[in-house]
Amino acid sequence: MERGQPSRTAYSAARYRAAHQVLEDGSIFRDPLAVPILGEPREALEGDAPRRAMRLFIAARHRFAEDAVAAAVQRGVRHLVVLGAGLDTYAYRNPHPQLRVTEVDHPDTQEWKRRRLAEVGITVPGNVSYLGVDLEREKLEIEGPAFFLWLGVVPYLTAEGFAATLDCVAGTAGNEVALDYAQPLDRMTAERRAQLQARADRVAKLGEPWLSYFEPAEIAAELRGRGLGAIEDLGPSALAARYFGRSDVPPETPGGHVLHAH
Repeated sequence: MERGQPSRTAYSAARYRAAHQVLEDGSIFRDPLAVPILGEPREALEGDAPRRAMRLFIAARHRFAEDAVAAAVQRGVRHLVVLGAGLDTYAYRNPHPQLRVTEVDHPDTQEWKRRRLAEVGITVPGNVSYLGVDLEREKLEIEGPAFFLWLGVVPYLTAEGFAATLDCVAGTAGNEVALDYAQPLDRMTAERRAQLQARADRVAKLGEPWLSYFEPAEIAAELRGRGLGAIEDLGPSALAARYFGRSDVPPETPGGHVLHAH
């Protein structure tokens, strides 16, 4: 991302979340603050209908991650860390009074978000704090145990930035993480590869290129090597079955994955 400017891809992800509330009535992932924080009229979001695949993946990854957070709270977790928070709204609709939330993001994006909250009148609860960190250039230090919500970030990190952040995520016994990642583009069908390459080219022009790809076994090895041994990893087939009632997606179909590990 450009210095002095907020993340453009953070805005894009927020728009997908908001459009899901309008176009699918939040059927997979309900977020009553997604449209207000974006500041776009509902009519404009209706025009996003053609971008259905990415919109539903983003809805599913949030549903998966926030279900995992709820289960962690039941197990006694009391601290949620939102990495690369962007315009994520969890902290402002947090249903767990005992759960404090720390939002971590690049300072430029964080400043933009806090202006947006003030402009649209979303109250910042007293149990929310902010930590300005550039995950690519600065060391993340969080006192655990905590649950790390790490969505829409991993593909934009270098291998070194990913490893350094993961060291912190796995640094305390009892820590948990929900994240998403992408398999390499050369694993896709020609049509899908062309679509994703076009998107990769667009975000690269914004100064936020995709840098990291993983196969499931590779990222599992990274997690297990740091003590995060209990892993649930859902790829396109499992996501389609769980959230969309579809059993027709072959198990080895490559694409975006979400996982939870502790």
